Order: sequence, then structure tokens, then C-alpha cells
Amino acid sequence: MDEFGNRTRGENADQWLAERFEEHRGHLRAVAYRMLGSLTEADDAVQESWLRLSRAGADGVENLGGWLTTVVGRVCLDMLRTRKALREDSLDTHVPEPVISREEGIDPEQEVLLADSVGLALLVVLETLAPAERLAFVLHDMFAVPFDDIAPIVERTPAATRQLASRARRRVQGTAAPDADLPRQREVVHAFLAASRNGDFDALLAVLDPDVLLRADGGSVSPNLSKVVRGARAVVEQAQLFSRVALTAQPVLVNGAPGLVAVQKGRAFSVMAFTVADGKVVEINILADPERLGSIDVTAL
Repeated sequence: MDEFGNRTRGENADQWLAERFEEHRGHLRAVAYRMLGSLTEADDAVQESWLRLSRAGADGVENLGGWLTTVVGRVCLDMLRTRKALREDSLDTHVPEPVISREEGIDPEQEVLLADSVGLALLVVLETLAPAERLAFVLHDMFAVPFDDIAPIVERTPAATRQLASRARRRVQGTAAPDADLPRQREVVHAFLAASRNGDFDALLAVLDPDVLLRADGGSVSPNLSKVVRGARAVVEQAQLFSRVALTAQPVLVNGAPGLVAVQKGRAFSVMAFTVADGKVVEINILADPERLGSIDVTAL
């Protein structure tokens, strides 16, 4: 069977379909991660997309990659709507699941997942969008899917779908753009860590933007850790509390940007993601939810 769904003599159709799907798996996982902000849920969405493809087949599908992108988008939209109906936690304190790499660089298998610098701060903003807005923005602005193809998924006209993406874009444009210089970002985060360890109030203030935002998500297990703190002095107070806890901080990359994994008794206690702009920390997102930290292998960092 060729790219356009025409049967080739002697070829096993099921095997061909599975092989073609595997060629697109990385791309589909990247779409789903931006839609859902969760690696586990992204994998579930990709698996559901495979089940739908295996049931429907690819006969008559001229662009399998495009078709699968819209399928995974539809699956993610359904999952977002279900999540919205069930979620009880405040979006102000919700931090999506991070992609963690060693400080030396991103693993090859994560490169597709993190293409286009999908930082944790951007995912936090995407979490605040309505499901249809998120779908329109992710598919069109991040993956160049035409509005004519997105419109049937959200059950709107192409013009109305364009408006959904436009509203989402305005929200996203308010996100601080991180510095492009990764080594400089790393220097700022290391300075933050050193100042925190030493309890150096002035040194901490020096690396923080005056309007810095700190968001911490302790999940349902540790709700006392969930908070939103604004302003450099308030963030310094939190950093000084952090320095008093018996933790070891391991520098890592969080969604491709410098961050820290705090380790306690051999387990991940929290993940800190920093947004550095103009040489200052402008946003810190902390995941401290034990349920979502359990899968992190600190020995591999």
C-alpha cells in the first residue's frame, strides 16, 4: 500500500499501517503534550488515535500525517472537556507536567517533543484557555493546520475558529519571552540557587525581576504547598524557607530551559522551572505534587 492508501500486492496492510503510524508518533505526542500539558495523558491520546486509525484504516487518506494530527486533536479536545468538568483545583496554582533532561542537553527522543521552545510558562498559560481556544491555537499557530481543517473539530465555521485562535494568541502574547542565551539563563539560575543556599537576601533580590511571579502546585496530596506569590521580596521569603528544608538541588533542563530538581531522601521533592528574561528571573513554576513526581528517576539526572 502506498502513501495514498492504494494496496500494493503482497504487502500486509496492518503492518504497513502500524509502520506509518510509528513514523508520525513523535509528532502526534508533541501535539498532544501541548494540548494536555501531561506526558501520561499525551501518550493515552496518541494510543487512542492509533486505535481509531486501526479501526478506520487509511483507504482514501491522501495526507496521513495531517489526518492523524486532526484525530489526535479531536481526542485531546474531548479529554480537555472532561478534565474541565472534573477538575477542582485552581488553575492559578496548576503547573503542567514538565519534561526533564540532564543539564548537559536535551535527549534526542525529547527534541521533537520540545521543538519550538514549549516552555512550562507557556503551558501554564495554555491551561487557562477554553478547550476549543487551546485546540485552535495549538493546531494552527504551532503546527500550521489550516482553519478549514480545525473548524469541523470544534464545530464552528473557519471564521469563528480563527477568532478562537486570535483570543488564545492574545493571552499567550502576554507570556514573557525567555532569553535566547541558554548559558546566560543557566548563570542566573545558578546564582539563584547559590543565594538561596546561603540565605543571601540581597543576592536573591539581584537576580529577581521586581514583579517576579512564583507559582507552586502541591496537588491534592500536598495542598498546603500550593500558592501564588508575586513580587521579589515575597519570593525571597519563599526561597529562604526552601533553604531551611533538608533538600539537595540538582540543576537540570526543564522543558529545555534551566531548572532545578529538589531531592529529599533519594526522591524528587519538587521541580522548579525558571523563566529568565533580560537577565532576571521573571517567573518560577514549581511542581511539588507527589503523585506526578513519582515517575522521576533522580539517579538518571
